[in-house]
Amino acid sequence: MPVRTLERPAPAAGASSGPRRPRRLESAAAKAVLAALVVAGIWSISELQINVASIVDSAGNAVDFVGRMLPLDFPPVAELAGMIGETLAIVLLATVLSVALSIPVAVVAAESTGRTRAGRSAARGFIVLMRAIPDLILAIVFFRVFGLGALPGVLAMGLHSIGMVGKLLADAIEDLDPGPRAAVQAAGGGRVQQVVVGVLPQLLPQIIATGLHRFDINLRTSVLLGYVGVGGIGLAIAESMRTLDYQRGMALALTVLVLCILTELVSGAFRRRLLGTPRGLERRGREQRGRTVVRWADRVSGGWVTGGGRAGAAEAGAGGVSAPPRLSQPWDADRVRRYLWGAVIVALVFLAWHDAGISVVGFLSGAADLPSTALMFFPPDLSAVGSTLWPELLTTLQIALAATLLGAVLAVPIGMLAARNVAPSPIVHGTFRVLIVLVRGVPELILAIVFVVVTGLGAVAGTLALAIGAVGLLSKLVADSLEETDTAVQDALRANGAGRMQVFAAATLRQATPAFVAHVLYLLDTNVRAATLLGVVGAGGIGYYLLNASRIVDFATVTTIVLMILGVVLAIEGLAVWLRRALR
Repeated sequence: MPVRTLERPAPAAGASSGPRRPRRLESAAAKAVLAALVVAGIWSISELQINVASIVDSAGNAVDFVGRMLPLDFPPVAELAGMIGETLAIVLLATVLSVALSIPVAVVAAESTGRTRAGRSAARGFIVLMRAIPDLILAIVFFRVFGLGALPGVLAMGLHSIGMVGKLLADAIEDLDPGPRAAVQAAGGGRVQQVVVGVLPQLLPQIIATGLHRFDINLRTSVLLGYVGVGGIGLAIAESMRTLDYQRGMALALTVLVLCILTELVSGAFRRRLLGTPRGLERRGREQRGRTVVRWADRVSGGWVTGGGRAGAAEAGAGGVSAPPRLSQPWDADRVRRYLWGAVIVALVFLAWHDAGISVVGFLSGAADLPSTALMFFPPDLSAVGSTLWPELLTTLQIALAATLLGAVLAVPIGMLAARNVAPSPIVHGTFRVLIVLVRGVPELILAIVFVVVTGLGAVAGTLALAIGAVGLLSKLVADSLEETDTAVQDALRANGAGRMQVFAAATLRQATPAFVAHVLYLLDTNVRAATLLGVVGAGGIGYYLLNASRIVDFATVTTIVLMILGVVLAIEGLAVWLRRALR
């Protein structure tokens, strides 16, 4: 059979290749910027003196630290349970607050539901701003406004979380099926009815999954906020470390580690069930079997279980004349389960509110004093910018760059071995997935405290803590990206005789490379904020000066530091957005 080769059509006469040229230039510029970031990371590692010799020199301190922290001194069970309960109450209230505030913001920000371009831009800008302001800074401000207690922590984490929850929900709304909303609109429903009936029911699984993810993140953050006075187990760790009580401090840190791992496992299981992973399919299979039982019970009870019997009876009684279709949702097992979960969540929120001791009167009183308190932060004091603050901000950037580079170097091979379609055996990918879960369970603050004790105060401790924390996050993202590649391309190469490494290099790795770049940029963005926060425990950078300024009530300097951090974070956010678009 003759084989005919189709010629690629030639460009039409007069057609210009102009539109491609700016695209190529932008892509080349983006690659040059990426190369510059890698060079900056190497330079940062050198400047911060992070090398094998300095780590080996700290080995003696590590042995001494282990000797001083053992045996661990756990508090009495009742006291420990009270601290855990207070921490979980603050985290739950902050997460619920963030979800409640993020839903209307996301509706306005989404392309499909936002009414005007100006409104969408304003909502997106608000989301970016909330994401850019670290929750530690918000906590310092709210402590001045509302005083000590759980309220400043709830507000700080709740508002900062809008930056993540709002963005994810806005993106999810744009991906929803527009059919239900269009049907409500065609039936004469208003904009609010379109959102309530056509959008929110579809969005509910994403809301719950995002809320669970954010709860996990806020739990780690609450430990850090203990250093500025937020109650719970973080405050107890901070007090233990200030008094050099390493036995009690590390016992509480171990408690946090177990709590974070349990939360990670539980929230991950819920997210998988909600978002349709293979386990979710198994769940739906069980539900189908469950519905079989419901249908059997429905037949036995004459339709009492689901209410369908009335429609059937009406149909039968009318001598075959079809009854009007049912417009209300039956009380089946799914609906009962949803209402029960809703009742449990409401009960937990009320319990958390009571346990956190938040007073509505205290909130209103503090809110009334907000304008006068805000005036204390202005004008900013710029006298120390050139001599002290700018060098410390540069150190913070160096910590973030060095930690991102080190974390990427460690995370890429671990993520590859954790991917099911790359690892040579189930035992290998299972082992590395367990390792990733364990590393992710350790909050960066705990790592920073340990490294501060072992390596001393300074940027080395912050860099090593963030680098290890980056392994937990980036390895998981790398593994997920590899597993999401198109397997048809890999199967085609195998069918042509390609070996495992050839399939990996030619198909799997090439497909996953854009996602790698996006994940590393996200990690750099995250590490800049985290490097600022870890400074409060002496891990180097400008965070240490931020905490000191707030302690001595020097709010003019606090404002200066906040503005400097905000400027850097927004600049990196913009750079990351441009790089992702240029390399797409």
